[in-house]
Amino acid sequence: MSSDEEPGYLGLAPYLYYTDATAALAWLTRVFGFTEEVRFEDASGEVFQATLCAGSGRVQLAGVGPEYWEAKGAEGPVGQLNIIYVTDVDAQYERVRAALGEEAEPDPPQNQPYGARVFTVADPGGNSWTFWQQVTDTVDLPSGWREVRPEDTEDPPGEH
Repeated sequence: MSSDEEPGYLGLAPYLYYTDATAALAWLTRVFGFTEEVRFEDASGEVFQATLCAGSGRVQLAGVGPEYWEAKGAEGPVGQLNIIYVTDVDAQYERVRAALGEEAEPDPPQNQPYGARVFTVADPGGNSWTFWQQVTDTVDLPSGWREVRPEDTEDPPGEH
């Protein structure tokens, strides 16, 4: 492939590790409404890998025990932030809040200066999920901040 050819990307999916992938799979489908595409179970019926769908996006998850992390010289998984784009963040917030019940109370959606309205929830594996609705293309950045797009990078800083 030459340097000016497109790489032919077909998508991107987070691959998340959980101590209990069976419980994580159940939680992600119940709380977020993700749909299960496929799961792979061991002889005892425990999930060791699964694929979930969030709209056209996919999420991969795997169950790993402490021996996996010991072999890597780590104490356990490090949480990751995942962004899920939605058409109605307030409706998604109410759905998640109802599904969580007494389990947790997520902070309500907040407007951001870059035109998004978002809220974030942590899952049982320590991963954070931000539900994001782009509500406007108008940005209201703090003084001294600026928006830069790739076509803008040819100009020297401060000439916008």
